[in-house]
Amino acid sequence: MAEFSTIGLTGRNNNDIVDSLDAVVSILENHVDINILLDVNIAELLKGTKYPVSPIEKLAGQCDLVIVVGGDGSLLQVASVLAEHDLPVIGINRGRLGFLTDILPDEIESTLEQVLSGKYKIESRFLLDLFIGKEQDQDEYLGSALNDVVLHPGKAVQMIEFALYIDQEFVYNQASDGLIVATPTGSTAYAMSAGGPIMNPRLDAIVLVPLNPHSLSSRPIVVEGNRELTLVVGDRHQILPQISCDGSMSHRCEPGDKITIRKKPKGLKILHPADYDYYETCRSKLGWSIRPTNR
Repeated sequence: MAEFSTIGLTGRNNNDIVDSLDAVVSILENHVDINILLDVNIAELLKGTKYPVSPIEKLAGQCDLVIVVGGDGSLLQVASVLAEHDLPVIGINRGRLGFLTDILPDEIESTLEQVLSGKYKIESRFLLDLFIGKEQDQDEYLGSALNDVVLHPGKAVQMIEFALYIDQEFVYNQASDGLIVATPTGSTAYAMSAGGPIMNPRLDAIVLVPLNPHSLSSRPIVVEGNRELTLVVGDRHQILPQISCDGSMSHRCEPGDKITIRKKPKGLKILHPADYDYYETCRSKLGWSIRPTNR
């Protein structure tokens, strides 16, 4: 009997992934003991499909494995749901970088066959839960982030003010364009572009990277992953900053709002090919192996 008896498919709703979706379905169909379920988001891309279709929230409760076809953004969109169901995921890269969706289209057959035969690497990546509330009110859950939670000014680039606390201990007041709170997974995304460190995904740590701080001494801070972070929004020229999760969900904040960020109790299980090498991924995705040529 197959290790994964029911496999769900999801991804980016775009015709440019149809060939990869067809390839995945064709491989799974060769395994008669595997049931296939489709996320409603991509069902229309597979014309005349005979497989059950449901929203990702329902699909996740019925699967042993989910395959995401798209870019890293496609995986980020479903990461929280899959983590809640303790469900492993494997990503087919039809985007650009592919740090999370690391299987290339021409590797689909060989890699999926390996995974289905039990040959793969599995690692857990933690997410951040985001809450917001007034000083006297109960905190409201806003969402979860696999990469980062970002406090930013919104549409216009304007300086905002906020206070940072770690486990209720005051750290600093800051005036800047915002703050990136990133997991090790997100350290190679927005946080890296803002000057943050690259963190091995096995680390149990969080990095806080200020955005254009109004102080030359303000630098990224790395703290333990189990710390609770609190941001208190200040009042600066009636600017109402926004808080976002993985660049999608966005919530407008008001002066005095208390933003709480802590590690999600359940992590996301990501399956990689058996020969997966994190540093090789960095070399290829970030151009570390490129050397200048002599003319």
